[in-house]
Amino acid sequence: MGHIKDTESADRFIKGLMDISSAINSDLYLEDILKLIVMVTAKVTGVEICSLWLIEENDRESRIRLKATQTIEPAYVKDRVLNINEGVVGYVAAEKRPMILTDVLSEPLFKEKDMARKLGLKSMVSVPLLLKDQRVIGVLNCFTSDFHEFTDTEVNLITTVANQAAVAIYNSELVIKTKVIQEELETRKLIERGKEILMRRMDISAEDAYRWMQKKSMDSRKSMRNIAEALLLSEELY
Repeated sequence: MGHIKDTESADRFIKGLMDISSAINSDLYLEDILKLIVMVTAKVTGVEICSLWLIEENDRESRIRLKATQTIEPAYVKDRVLNINEGVVGYVAAEKRPMILTDVLSEPLFKEKDMARKLGLKSMVSVPLLLKDQRVIGVLNCFTSDFHEFTDTEVNLITTVANQAAVAIYNSELVIKTKVIQEELETRKLIERGKEILMRRMDISAEDAYRWMQKKSMDSRKSMRNIAEALLLSEELY
C-alpha cells in the first residue's frame, strides 16, 4: 500500500480525483468511467486490486454486481452478483459506511475466501458510493497483498474518490437515460409519419399501415425506424 500521507502521493491522489472529475463532464461511456475510477484508485493508493460494484434495482429485489476492476485475474473478473446485505459489499451498501478488514480470511462476512487465498489478498477497505442525498449507488473495494492497517487519512481519501465516483456514475446514467428517452420519442414520431404516408398512398387504416410496416420490418430485418425513414425518404423523392 502506498503511503498516501506523503506530499507526492497526495498530489497523485488530487490528480486522480481531477481525472475522475473530468470524466463526469465528458462523453465517456459509463463502462469507461468505471474503468477509469478503479485504475486511478489502484494507482494512487498502491492497492493490489480495486473493484467497483453497482446496485441494480428491479421490481422484485435490489442486487449489487461487480462492474469494474483494474486486475485481469480470471478468478476476480468473473461475473459476480450479491444480494443487498450479503457479504462485505452488501453490508457496506446497506449500512452506508466503510468497513475495514485487516485480515479478510478471519471475517465471517467476507464470502470469497478461496479467491482471496488464490490471489494472495490480505486486507481490504470497502466504502459506499454515496450521493449528496445519502443514496448509495454502489461500493468501492480496495485489497492489499500485505497485511495493512488502513489509516483514517487513507480511508477518508478513498471515501472522497468513492463519492466523486458516485457523481460521475449517476450523471452518466442520467445522460444515457435521457438519450434513450429522446431516441424513443424520435422513433415514435417517425413511425407516425410513416403510417400517415402509407394511409394516404394506399388508402388504408392506421392499424393496417402499422401492420404493413411491421411485416416489412420483419421481412427485411430492418428496424421499424429504418422502415419509417425509408418511407419519408421516398416521400421526399416523389
